[in-house]
Amino acid sequence: MTSFSLTSFSRRRFGLFAAILAVLLLGLFLVSMTMGKYSISLDRVTAIVLSPFVHTGIPWSRMDENILLEVRAPRALAAVFIGAGLAASGAVFQGLFRNPLASPYTLGVSNGAGFGAALAILLWGNTWMVQVSALAFALVSVFLALRLGKTARHSTVTLVLAGVIVGSLFAALVSFIKFTADPFDKLPAIVFWLMGSLASVNTTALWVTVPVIILLLVLLTRYGWRINILSLGDAEAQSYGVDVRRARLGLILSCSLLAAVSVSLAGVIGWIGLIVPHLARTFTGPDYRRLLPVSSLLGGMYLLLIDDFCRLMTGTEVPLGVVTALIGTPVFAYFMLKGKVSW
Repeated sequence: MTSFSLTSFSRRRFGLFAAILAVLLLGLFLVSMTMGKYSISLDRVTAIVLSPFVHTGIPWSRMDENILLEVRAPRALAAVFIGAGLAASGAVFQGLFRNPLASPYTLGVSNGAGFGAALAILLWGNTWMVQVSALAFALVSVFLALRLGKTARHSTVTLVLAGVIVGSLFAALVSFIKFTADPFDKLPAIVFWLMGSLASVNTTALWVTVPVIILLLVLLTRYGWRINILSLGDAEAQSYGVDVRRARLGLILSCSLLAAVSVSLAGVIGWIGLIVPHLARTFTGPDYRRLLPVSSLLGGMYLLLIDDFCRLMTGTEVPLGVVTALIGTPVFAYFMLKGKVSW
């Protein structure tokens, strides 16, 4: 039986490694806010961020403050928390389903959210309605997948198959909406949303969604020991006295909500929840008490880097999903060749 008492890190070395990742993430966050068509120096960025707590004496303009606090900071924060949420939920799904190909979208969350967003764009076009509709239908897809999987014995294999069925249904509905949408107005908006972007993120949306993401990340990390047991298989988990069905259902709902909230903010961004957990395992081993924090930190850094690249690559912003797929496929192929994705 696999033991989770020891990993490639001692407790002290893991704490140091996690602290280094957190400092790197903070540094990358500050540097990201200096980037853009309107240049803001790092010292002015630091002064504005610290102004509620410390008077640095470094001057800045009103335009600097508005661009930083209203545009760049919300976008950078969204990238960090969405990347962390997708990476953590992907890691949990891979353990629950004992499948290295599992991702946050295994139960059809992405296609359900895509249908909800496409429907809202077609009917209303309001940003808030798009986000609410995407979140609602993402949760509907999870409910349908769980219901179908429960009917078919509720095993991990049938849950994955149920997710494929539900995802295919919503993918067909998205195609139908794209077929009926106005090709000069609605259709481009639907296609762009489906490819993922942080361009529409604002402060109000962050106040609503970020506390939910933080709460779910804390809960998942707190129950890392339970995920360790469930990843050993149903028989082993039952021998430890775990109510397998109840524990699995709670974790699936938590991870699905985490993925749904992330998708409702930024659209469908693939590969983060697939490759980042495998990268994190190379550092931490299989222990979810350490894997989840490291996956979250790496996921946040990864999406923040991708978003910076997409903003600065060309004059027109490149969709996030395109770049994550272009980078994710060769990285995952490398992991396969090196035997890093076996279970």
